[in-house]
Amino acid sequence: MKIVIAGGTGFIGRPLCEYLLQNDSQVTVLARFPHQARYILPPTATIVWWDGLNRGPWERALEGADAVINLAGEPVADARWTAERKQGLRDSRINSTRLLVQAIWNLPHRPSTLINASAIGYYGPRDAVPVNEQTRPGRGFLADLCVDWEREAVKAEAFGLRVVRLRIGMVLGDGGGALPRMVPPFRFFLGGPIMPGDQWVSWIHRHDLISMIDWALESPTVRGPLNGRRAGRSHDAGLLPDAGARHQQAVLASGSRVRPPACARRTCFAPDDRPTRGAVRRTPRRVHIPVQPPGARARGNPRRSFEGTSNQQRADRVTAWFRPIAKGECW
Repeated sequence: MKIVIAGGTGFIGRPLCEYLLQNDSQVTVLARFPHQARYILPPTATIVWWDGLNRGPWERALEGADAVINLAGEPVADARWTAERKQGLRDSRINSTRLLVQAIWNLPHRPSTLINASAIGYYGPRDAVPVNEQTRPGRGFLADLCVDWEREAVKAEAFGLRVVRLRIGMVLGDGGGALPRMVPPFRFFLGGPIMPGDQWVSWIHRHDLISMIDWALESPTVRGPLNGRRAGRSHDAGLLPDAGARHQQAVLASGSRVRPPACARRTCFAPDDRPTRGAVRRTPRRVHIPVQPPGARARGNPRRSFEGTSNQQRADRVTAWFRPIAKGECW
């Protein structure tokens, strides 16, 4: 299978490239900084320059591809949400998706599949009201961003592509993602849920998300929105305890004695603090967590179903990341 990935150098894209290459796919990565990408991606990956804004020679990389995976977009939580920052978040997602769809339209031989990232923000703040893939979009900056983002991707359906929209929650894993930003407060015994603490949190392990993308690639009947999250329930006050067994709560207790006040949200997100004030209790009606992590099977073997039986293994791993912090080993 020949696959083109936009956003292939990020927290999700790097291990996704490695996984696909290990399973005999041909992977081409569209990267803004090809020289840097060469140092962080496997040597067998083909790297092509693009800026996500303009047409160019990179369009030839799409010719003959079986699928395109679009993960491009600036990280949401890396800086305060100023007006300029919000515009950058929109441009890096909507413009790049529009550019990819236009390039695919101009090809004589088009890919059959487009897997486009989206986010849980599509549903807006809904507190404890459960949602699934059929739920209407919410309100707010993130919801409007995701609606416009998905609208650009869906345009590819008009010329025969199977479009899968991955609505991704908070992604946890080693070496990046949301977890490193959660760790520092625990080092100063300030870790804990942001007040009031009853916000619902939808999260997924990076391995499970990669397995979901692989499943969507090879399942020709799968199209439309997919909610990618850990099965079960988690809210802000219960995310860490819920991430492991009850006896592991004591490990985290030394770092969870203080609850950051609500004003901490405004420090991180500027006046628009809705992403943490009212979260989403999201239910993945169509997909659940896979049984085995990426790399545990060879392509062509019978695929095991998404049954959610690895939830405790994933959750225990998340809790284990915090154990050295509670023991004072990360000072």
